[in-house]
Amino acid sequence: MIKVGVVGASGYTGLELIKMIIAHPKFRLTYLATTTGDTLIENIHPSLDGVITYSVESASINGVIKNCDLVFLALPHKASMGFAKDLIDRGVKVVDLSADYRLELETYEKFYCKHEDKKHLDSAVYGLIEYYRDELKRARLVAGPGCYPTATLLGVLPFIPYIDSSSPLFIDAKSGVSGAGKKLSETTHFVTINDNIFAYNPLKHRHAPEISEKIEKICGVKMSVNFVPHLIPATRGELVSIYATLKEDINPIEILKEHYANDRFIRVREKPVDIKSVAGTHFCDIFASKNGNGLFISSSIDNLLRGASSQALVAGNLMCGFDEAVGVPTITYMP
Repeated sequence: MIKVGVVGASGYTGLELIKMIIAHPKFRLTYLATTTGDTLIENIHPSLDGVITYSVESASINGVIKNCDLVFLALPHKASMGFAKDLIDRGVKVVDLSADYRLELETYEKFYCKHEDKKHLDSAVYGLIEYYRDELKRARLVAGPGCYPTATLLGVLPFIPYIDSSSPLFIDAKSGVSGAGKKLSETTHFVTINDNIFAYNPLKHRHAPEISEKIEKICGVKMSVNFVPHLIPATRGELVSIYATLKEDINPIEILKEHYANDRFIRVREKPVDIKSVAGTHFCDIFASKNGNGLFISSSIDNLLRGASSQALVAGNLMCGFDEAVGVPTITYMP
């Protein structure tokens, strides 16, 4: 059994990790921590009352080293690298759900803050499972992708060889409110989001450079990315619509089926996808169609699971030598 901890257990992604770890046949939960102090996990998440009783500590480097073979850092950016930089060289495998190790140094410091762990930045493996599976098996530090980049990249990457790179990529993305985290704000207030939908940080969101950087890194193609995220009145789920210009005639569905033939958690759909069909699961559903040289791609994921926690769990499985499907949720919250 692998001893596993979660630092940042109070958030939504922390809760999803706990739910999967306690049911995992190869992982044993040995450490829960937050940055706010000691309590019980059922006090933080009443939904766990009667399911698990577990002490939550104030997060500390020594606590992780003493109790964990593998730790998930469900912390905000900057806070994560403060923990990770002291854990990696002490033999603890780290999966970081923040942005701290996702980007090249120059890109990170332009859109986030000054990086405090340049030593380990180059050794971090990007946790997009279908494209870094072999590297993840050897990794000691994994950078979990953002939820929007996950849905976007899984949808668009199979088509990059057929897309006119001189034309801009347009991405219209919509996410449930849980993606904004637990922190209260006017934007996520019930009165604001109920019966409403709106864009935020259009064309300036910091997931755009992550998307463009990974397209270039994986496919060797520079693309101009225009990214517009929206908040929708749903708790969870994410729907991404991608618009591009083709440079040759293709059958989009056949491209997807061939590209993802060996990837069990990518479901190629014959008609446009929706968020309820993936809610509560690790699946990514993808549909694509064309009109002349105009290409439309639609992908959907659960923003808290495939967009964060279950993708992190799969990375942990691979790091520890297990099959990627172990402990991964596959049954959707329907109806």
